[in-house]
Amino acid sequence: MSPNSPRIDISPAQETIPPVEPCTLVIFGGSGDLARRRLVPALYNLLLDGLLPPNYAVIALGRKPMTDEEFRASVREGVVTHSRQALAEDKWQDFARRLFFVSGENEDPKTYADLKSRAEEIERNLSLPGNRIFYLSIPPSSFAPVCEGLELAGLATKPGAQIPYARIIVEKPVGRDLTSAQAINQVTGRVFDESQIFRIDHYLGKETVQNLMVVRFANSIFEPIWNSKYIDHVQITVSEAEGVGTRASYYEEAGALRDMVQNHILQLLCLVAMEPPYSLDPDVVRNAKMEVLRCLKPITDQDIEQVTVRAQYSAGTAHGKPIPGYRREDGIHPDSTTETYVAIKCFVENWRWAGVPFYLRTGKALPNRASEIAVQFKDIPQILFNANAHQPQPPNVLALRIQPEEGLSLRIVSRVPGTRAQTSPVEMNFQYSDVFGRPSPEAYERLLLDVMAGDASRFMRRDAVEASWAWVTKILEGWQKQGLRWLPEYTAGTSGPVEADRLIEKDGRTWRTL
Repeated sequence: MSPNSPRIDISPAQETIPPVEPCTLVIFGGSGDLARRRLVPALYNLLLDGLLPPNYAVIALGRKPMTDEEFRASVREGVVTHSRQALAEDKWQDFARRLFFVSGENEDPKTYADLKSRAEEIERNLSLPGNRIFYLSIPPSSFAPVCEGLELAGLATKPGAQIPYARIIVEKPVGRDLTSAQAINQVTGRVFDESQIFRIDHYLGKETVQNLMVVRFANSIFEPIWNSKYIDHVQITVSEAEGVGTRASYYEEAGALRDMVQNHILQLLCLVAMEPPYSLDPDVVRNAKMEVLRCLKPITDQDIEQVTVRAQYSAGTAHGKPIPGYRREDGIHPDSTTETYVAIKCFVENWRWAGVPFYLRTGKALPNRASEIAVQFKDIPQILFNANAHQPQPPNVLALRIQPEEGLSLRIVSRVPGTRAQTSPVEMNFQYSDVFGRPSPEAYERLLLDVMAGDASRFMRRDAVEASWAWVTKILEGWQKQGLRWLPEYTAGTSGPVEADRLIEKDGRTWRTL
């Protein structure tokens, strides 16, 4: 984008906003980090943008005894630190008086009686109709007792013509393998109808991810060439600069494959590879994504060494700070074989993508925090400007940057000014903040608003969760059969293990530098 390009200023009022009814949001795990750093700041930003319903309440539920005022003071600090918009005192006061706290254990039936009584009191005082959204910001092991507690207390009403509604938001991870995911889906599906369940993946709320469908289906220059005839391969990368830090206990049980590939990366792959949906109806879009998961070629025991790489970071430095080796982090077993890096070569076996490899990679303690989808087009014939076999022209690449700076770039080859016939690759860049004149909404803002509106198109359906776990579980089982006692290592702060380079370089390709 040229520095002289005009900005396009769009106020929240100009956007197409789904109708949102007054409601009560109940956050299980409401005293935790996610609520303080993401959820409450997201709600506050929705208020500033005029997107919250005119009447609402937020009830946080947590183990720690806390008064309403203590909770409000705690999350105020979170808003000051993490909100994308500055705290405005008058707006905050109006927002804070609608924040409440209930203490209790998730496994204690009394908790749900107390919650119901408090919710009814708050809704009566604020003249709320009783629409309720339950956000499970808790470990998966607590999903079942919470759903059963809500059912026994009469808080989990089934959908129908009656008002009010009940909806439930399930935070990842939905299980740790296919069997556990099916168990979670079974208990949530027994208590709630599928139309009431919103399995949240914050990556699907990011601006560039949302823009991917628009890039593909609103621009005639891309969709005709979005297939195996013109595309050489696709790279999807999620790079994290930090080590495991305070998440060591969770990460040791999860690893990079479960933590990032099963949900975030496979969902990005679905958006890249899906067929055009005939409408934006939530189930039409989710059907199109589900077809991609059905077409993913299973990775067998015989393929596991050829198409997957896993590794751990060793001691190094990232951004000037020393990072200990993974097995020396607090809370990590010294003989751990949990992967902090994974790279996979996979295929979508359908007519559009036959023979096109998708290279997936993610890792911790890498040089930068960055996420990108890169679509590399096939080389031009080796004639005219590409006639020199020793210096081939670089390929065209469409790169969609998901973080940290959301936008996209298209690499083309251009003539260098001058008297000699020289060429050089150039990039056409677009950044949201440069063009639209304001920061993009945070992912949780968009997703919470979707739940309030009942729009499930950005959330994973039960069959998609289980299909992605079925594919990933095959890899986990293959790794287990390998029986490796030590994983390859890469120095913290470097771009990953040499084994990952070999994975892609044996195909005559290279990883992009982020």
